[in-house]
Amino acid sequence: MKIVEKEFINEIVIEKSRFIAYLNKVDSIDEANEYLNVIKKKNYDATHHCLALIIDDINRSSDNGEPSGTAGVPILDVLKKNNINHTICIVVRYFGGIKLGAGGLVRAYSTSASEALKKATFLTLKTYKRYELIIDYSTYNQIIYLLKDKIIKNDFTHNITLIVDIDDDKIIEKIKDISLGNASIKYLSNVEKYVSI
Repeated sequence: MKIVEKEFINEIVIEKSRFIAYLNKVDSIDEANEYLNVIKKKNYDATHHCLALIIDDINRSSDNGEPSGTAGVPILDVLKKNNINHTICIVVRYFGGIKLGAGGLVRAYSTSASEALKKATFLTLKTYKRYELIIDYSTYNQIIYLLKDKIIKNDFTHNITLIVDIDDDKIIEKIKDISLGNASIKYLSNVEKYVSI
């Protein structure tokens, strides 16, 4: 599953109507409603504020006055096909005077959501193994080079104690080699984190 990293906005024009897609990360229905209110205030003079959202098992959509099934559901379909979660997509329409018909509306709202997703950056859930490492000062520089951004906590006393999240078992093998087997390596748990993709 992918989650939109931050707010993304994309505008397209179809038959003189402006379609502005807003994508954002949301973790609750309340958060989604707050964001919708912000977009409605920002686009108070728009003809429609159609939306779809996915938060785990919750899937919602709204046509907001467009013919039933021509706006919200197509947006929701785009989110589902792209394996999106914890995300709301609001497509604001400023009517340009040319009616698109049901098929045209479905294509317009789908395209608007799809184009916004193409420009967005995403987070994905990744599993790490959390370890406690106890190493001595003589191997610290070599080991720290391997760990770079993986250190969660460190403690410098008689030895160096590190809490690290590692996604590659080869790193543990390299630590064993560098320390000549003297490093204390204790597996603590699996940890899930959202990371940029």
